Amino acid sequence: MPLLDIKNISIQFGGLSAVDNFSMSIGENDIYGLIGPNGAGKTTVFNMLTGVYSPDSGTIMFDGKSIAGMKPYDITRMRIARTFQNIRLMKNLSVLDNVKISFVSQTDYGLATSIFRLPAYFRQEKDTEKKSMALLKVFNLDGKKDEKAANLPYGEQRRLEIARALATNPKLLLLDEPAAGMNPQETQELTELIRWIREKFHIAILLIEHDMRLVMGVCEKIIVLDYGKIIAEGTPKEIQSNPKVIEAYLGEEAPHA
Repeated sequence: MPLLDIKNISIQFGGLSAVDNFSMSIGENDIYGLIGPNGAGKTTVFNMLTGVYSPDSGTIMFDGKSIAGMKPYDITRMRIARTFQNIRLMKNLSVLDNVKISFVSQTDYGLATSIFRLPAYFRQEKDTEKKSMALLKVFNLDGKKDEKAANLPYGEQRRLEIARALATNPKLLLLDEPAAGMNPQETQELTELIRWIREKFHIAILLIEHDMRLVMGVCEKIIVLDYGKIIAEGTPKEIQSNPKVIEAYLGEEAPHA
């Protein structure tokens, strides 16, 4: 059974089809890419997977359970995490607090324990800080734990956002244009980081990305969207030479061999 199994999901906005009969399956340790021109429907797919939108039709099964139409916080508890194209850190909080907040979904003390600061609260808080620091160390951010997130360089803010997503203990990590705004050196480091995350945390990764070097360098399988429809699916090598993909990106019919 695949970890994520999407069948024929569709959604319309104002009578216009944003995603039309989209299907895909991802295994427990896969790295997939979702690419396509601007406005192709990629982020809309992510928003349906994370509960921002509910599909008009079709099914989304995750870990054997239907998640279509669930609230975002319930989907997080189901162990799906995401990052955003526009970084959404709590920029006035410290680097450490940004990660600690993401562990909230895993706390098991009740409201009374929190209000009255019972011993279980302090034990949980100590454990959360320990886990947060361990995660920051993995991303080489432990030395900046007390800095405001807003003061980090762009590349480090990206790493912090990924660390925060991983703090929710996901089985599936959705990365929305993680290389946006990065220079070639940072993109190469990100490529290696994504591979390492899959191996270290034993999770599946689905990413949206416009940087083809990253996509071709890290993804095992790629799905191409255009005007909300899948126009191609295959390995990086297959996608690179697909005439429909070339046409979608260049806006003209690909030359015949």
